[in-house]
Amino acid sequence: MSVFAPQDLFPQLAGWVANLDDVFPGKPIKDSVWAFAQIEVGHLLSLAVLGGTSLLLNLRLIGVGLTDEPPRELHRNLAVWTWAGLIVILISGLLMGASNAERLYTSEAFTAKMIGLAAGILMTFGFTLPATRNDGVVGALPRAMAVIGLAIFLVAVWVFLQAKLANPGLWHVIVAGGLIVLFASRGLTRLIYLGVIGLMIVAQQIMTHVVIPSDAFDRLDPVNKGFAWAFALVILAFGVVQAVASGREEKGAGFFVKGMAFASVLVWVMTAAAGRWLAFA
Repeated sequence: MSVFAPQDLFPQLAGWVANLDDVFPGKPIKDSVWAFAQIEVGHLLSLAVLGGTSLLLNLRLIGVGLTDEPPRELHRNLAVWTWAGLIVILISGLLMGASNAERLYTSEAFTAKMIGLAAGILMTFGFTLPATRNDGVVGALPRAMAVIGLAIFLVAVWVFLQAKLANPGLWHVIVAGGLIVLFASRGLTRLIYLGVIGLMIVAQQIMTHVVIPSDAFDRLDPVNKGFAWAFALVILAFGVVQAVASGREEKGAGFFVKGMAFASVLVWVMTAAAGRWLAFA
């Protein structure tokens, strides 16, 4: 049994949570036939805006994507949309939570999403925006925000890892990281990378579809988690190699900036994956 749902972490809030959908604003939203759905649409759109602008900004710091424009120009065009996405996410999230509080209170997926959202907000507004505003040059405070955000992100990943079976959300993060490294790598490094990842995919398919029966969940779970770690380490290793090899192609965009931009992208992928887990949990 999981111990990471809000009810396990904050049992003293049970009475308050149970009353939320009986008072404003939870009750009118719950009683309406359309309000919750409309608010949820706004929530998803704002998440797409916030995550999308953060993605574009961080990819630019890595050296992928809209490379024809300097980072500061992307910042000038996207910062207002990033802030707008955050504001709508917070308002719509609070309204949805008030009308659906008891379900969220018992969901470990909600815990993972909130931790991921905290990491994403901290890294986007504490690191990504300052870094792009200054063309990749960051001071002590943005560096500290990035490190703290990364630590929070790792806590969210740890919550994912506590799932009984290898959580699909972890594979979302791994695939996203793998694609970023693929697009960022060049020449022989990219070919070697594709070869290694291809061999690992074949090996995983053989192990989980031929060697081990598809219904033997007690044996499949540790194998899939082992492959998840292996993929993550290989992707990370090639990402480090590419970041070091690229040197300082962009002004100020050194190894630390590129690494944290890479992590920031994964934070938003994981947050979206946690939201998907929450929807189907």
